[in-house]
Amino acid sequence: MAADDIEAFRTAGPTAKDLEKLRALRRTKAVAAGALIGCVAVFVAARLGQAHWPWLGFVAAFAEAATIGGLADWYAVVALFRRPMGLPIPHTAIIPENRHRIADNLGGFIETNFLAPAAVRGKLSEVDFAAQVAAWLSTPARSAALADFVVQRAPQVLAAIDDTGLKAFAAKRIAEQIEKVPMAPLAAGLLSSLTAGRRHQSLLDEIIGALGALFNDEKTLSAMRERIRAELPSLFNLFRADAYLLNRIVASAGAFLEDVRADRTHPMRDEFDRFVASFVERLRDDPDYADRLNQMKRDLLARPEVATLADSVWQGLRTLVERDLAAPKSVVRRHLATVFVEIGRHLATDAQVRADMNAGFVDALCVFLENQKGGVSSFIAEQVKRWDLTQLTRIIELNIGRDLQYIRFNGMIVGGIAGLVLHTFEVAVLAN
Repeated sequence: MAADDIEAFRTAGPTAKDLEKLRALRRTKAVAAGALIGCVAVFVAARLGQAHWPWLGFVAAFAEAATIGGLADWYAVVALFRRPMGLPIPHTAIIPENRHRIADNLGGFIETNFLAPAAVRGKLSEVDFAAQVAAWLSTPARSAALADFVVQRAPQVLAAIDDTGLKAFAAKRIAEQIEKVPMAPLAAGLLSSLTAGRRHQSLLDEIIGALGALFNDEKTLSAMRERIRAELPSLFNLFRADAYLLNRIVASAGAFLEDVRADRTHPMRDEFDRFVASFVERLRDDPDYADRLNQMKRDLLARPEVATLADSVWQGLRTLVERDLAAPKSVVRRHLATVFVEIGRHLATDAQVRADMNAGFVDALCVFLENQKGGVSSFIAEQVKRWDLTQLTRIIELNIGRDLQYIRFNGMIVGGIAGLVLHTFEVAVLAN
């Protein structure tokens, strides 16, 4: 019983149930005392009448031994809690005199037997923690309350992240992890996914379209004509050979591009397939390509814009979240409550997830209790040492004193039978 419980009993006084126990205890004590007095009276009467009725010797032996047994057990019961008749007899008032040793032994006993790893793990394994979490989260009102709690604490968490330097640490760790990633295999894998099923042919179509538009652009044609005129002899320019050549080149190129665009099996497309496949293979296997891509990655990470990118993204995200959380109808709060409900429902239907979650709970709690059980033992011992032993003694007597009084009855009966047996043995054997 805790010190607070004892103090409450002392200050608040006994309850109706306690009063009933007290009356029952007093009745039992009175009966036990009356039985003991009765044994003394029977013993005196039997001894006085033994000269006239020898058989009363057996009654006197029974009563004498019963009296001794009753007195001995009365002494034993009283000695547990106090000194009999206030006399300083050694080894009495056992509980008050040994409370510190009892407290330490009680704490050690609980630590050794109740907090043993096997016992704790077995008991915790009986509890379905995940089912309880699932049932709790599946209730929309509870999930909404949890979402409100998280939302209310979010500004403090965001501020703490800024103050503790966690943001800079995370950015540094991300950069270190990116630095370790080989770019060439990653790029080769990405291109392989993009070109699967000849999806890269759509890129060729886009290139053809861009070239067609280029050949129809007046500025482009003018530049090409000037280039041709600069390369031709002056005599040819007199006959406008530059215009003729430009028209032929543009017409031929346009016809060729139109053939490629219209024909899905055109050799140009096959050649483009081979080019892309060869490029992917070189990305995957060529050390030169790998070095170039890794150098590009290092150059990119070394730029000051990248160094401040994480901070800019974080500040933008923080501002967005804080504005939403301050709104009366927060989207984050609503979706967070929905997510908690969905988590609860998923846990309720997925037995494997619940089993894994319960195993995690058991492992975590077992480790925690194993590390803290010494503290639990000390806590129990300290609490017991702080008890008000006078009041505690009264409470213990109130709750188990009636049962202890029956020890006195048993002592009188057992003592009386033993005395009767010994007297019979004396008369039957030793008298001869």
